[in-house]
Formats: sequence, structure tokens, C-alpha cells
Amino acid sequence: MSAGYVPNLEEVRRLREETGAGVMDCKRALAEAGGDMDTARALLREWGVAKSKKLAARVAKEGLVEAYVHGDGRIGVLVEVNCETDFVARTDVFRQLAHDLALQVAAMDPRWVRREDVPPEVVEAKKALYAREAAGKPPELVERIVQGKLEAFFRENCLLEQDFIKDEGRRVGDLVAEVAAKTGENIVVRRFARFRLGEEA
Repeated sequence: MSAGYVPNLEEVRRLREETGAGVMDCKRALAEAGGDMDTARALLREWGVAKSKKLAARVAKEGLVEAYVHGDGRIGVLVEVNCETDFVARTDVFRQLAHDLALQVAAMDPRWVRREDVPPEVVEAKKALYAREAAGKPPELVERIVQGKLEAFFRENCLLEQDFIKDEGRRVGDLVAEVAAKTGENIVVRRFARFRLGEEA
């Protein structure tokens, strides 16, 4: 980090194009990062998450349902994404988010939106299974193993916990938080449905 660093207009423009963040946020991130683009991007992501947490209490009833069909009609996905206003629902950044979420569901086949949606009985069954698998190890180690495997289970099966298919350095939840920060609105992934030709319900 370089104290007193003043970013030039080209750096600000480039960072803004890459992230969609506001001019002042880009300038501040570049100044704090001493001109390092990767660090500036990471700062903007971090700030975006902070902003999105403040927005989360606000009601999101507008939005859209995005449809995506893949593989010559063999996989179909519907995703409902909500925001606060119809204005934001019509923006390119919001529509791109909805499309990216539909692609993610098609490719990665999550079962739930967030970890809080996983039924308690499923969580308890997984904990019991992981504990049996770790039987014979010291109790404190068993607990760590169970928690680690449970985190991996959430990361595989919950949409917002998954690695984003277009950038595995980010989780899907980070992507949603960044778009919420860019738009200044609460954004909620409400639900999704994934259909595979010939698959039993």
C-alpha cells in the first residue's frame, strides 16, 4: 500500500469498466491499493459485501424470472431474482446477474439457494454420517472433521455458497453482493427450478 498515491483517470476508468463500481469508490480503492489493480478489485469486493449487508433488511419484491435452456433442450432452468425497484430490474447489470445465476444452476445443479434452506434433518443426518466416518479419532479432531465436511457439503449443494463458474475465486453469494452494492438495492435470489430431460421429479 502506497501512502498518498493518486490514481490517474485511465486507471479509474479501467477499474470502473471491470467492476461497475462508482468513480469515487474506484479512486478510493486504487489510492488505498497504491495503484495495484488486483488489490483494488479485492477492496471493492469487500466493500460491496459490507454495503449489501446494510441493504439486506430492505424489501425486494421487484425483479425478474430468468429462463435458460441448455444442451439442445436437455436441461432447463428458471431462476427468480428480486430487487427493490422495476428500474433496477431492467438494468443490464441485474439482467446479467440473473442470466449468470441460471447458467450456474444449469452447470452445477445446486439443491438449495442458501444453507439456511437445507432442512435440519438433512444437516443432522450429514453430521451423523461424517462422525461415523471419523470414528476412532480424538473427539476434538472428529468435531473439526465433521464441520469441515459439512462446510464442503454446503459449498457443493447451496447456490450462494458455490464457486462461481465464470470466476472460481468468487462465490455466487459474493457476485450477488457486488451487484447489490453497484445498484444500491437489496437483491435476493428467491428460488430456482432445474429440469433435466427424462429425470424423475
